[in-house]
Amino acid sequence: MTSILRRGLLAAALLGTAGLAFAAYPEKPITLIVPWAAGGSTDILARALAEQLTRSMGQPVIVDNRAGASGNIGSNFVAKARPDGYTLLVGSMSTHAMNPAMMEKMPFRGVEDFTPIAQMANVVNTMVVSNSVPVKNVKEFIAYAKANPGKLNYASAGPGSTNHLSAVLFEKAAGVQMVHVPYKGGAPAVLDTVSDQTQVLFSAGTQTLPHVKGGKLKLLAVTEAQRSPLLPDVPAVAETLPGYELSVWYGLFGPAGMPRDLVARLNEATNAALSDPAIRARMDSIGVEVVRTTPAVFADILKKDAERYGKTIRDLGIKNE
Repeated sequence: MTSILRRGLLAAALLGTAGLAFAAYPEKPITLIVPWAAGGSTDILARALAEQLTRSMGQPVIVDNRAGASGNIGSNFVAKARPDGYTLLVGSMSTHAMNPAMMEKMPFRGVEDFTPIAQMANVVNTMVVSNSVPVKNVKEFIAYAKANPGKLNYASAGPGSTNHLSAVLFEKAAGVQMVHVPYKGGAPAVLDTVSDQTQVLFSAGTQTLPHVKGGKLKLLAVTEAQRSPLLPDVPAVAETLPGYELSVWYGLFGPAGMPRDLVARLNEATNAALSDPAIRARMDSIGVEVVRTTPAVFADILKKDAERYGKTIRDLGIKNE
């Protein structure tokens, strides 16, 4: 038997074994890591997905919250796991596209150490101001900020957070100066903006929209490149400042090296689960827009955002302190 023939038979045998293993998947519970505390929008989305996948895949999908280090602890756990589809991650733009550029000692690489499976959702990111700021739109806000340099305080969940990056990008695009007031988390940043301790906040609609509806904050714009389908009457910042954009997404990842067929199956199952009308309605109500993508499209989004936001963060010298 020639060496070429032997190699061919061996390859066929290996493919056959892999096919049988894939056909049996999943044979045991799947762990879905959420790298933040329970109760947030990421956790809500992950638990909704887990419930649907448990039904469709015939095995329990267990949500495991591993918070800490700006999402790095849970993300690193998945990066180091076996690429067999039994340990998955609900990650975000911040963990994969921002953290590697802001932190000197990263335990993983945001792009290379993961397998993108499906982009799950986009989070509506808003620009709000306290009621004391006498403006009704972004144009008026820029004029007011220029007339009062250094007098407006903007809150964030901490240095290097999406709140912080959104505001720094806005300052640069609009040519205004504001004072950064970092907090240890999003909740106190929102509350102090409501109470006018700070006057400006760029944050997920999951945190700001209830206060907007209650008349305690004024909603000026969204930070995505265009208007959100969930808030069609609210302009994008880019309508006043062309080119301004900060988009926040959530996605399903596995460790690097997952078999292509397994990724395709998980992508199909995830897209089907997130198409459930009850899930879509629930996520819409908290400002999270569910989306459907292929693994290839999601991988392209990840790579481009890592390059774009990474360059911006390094150019501006932003560090997660």
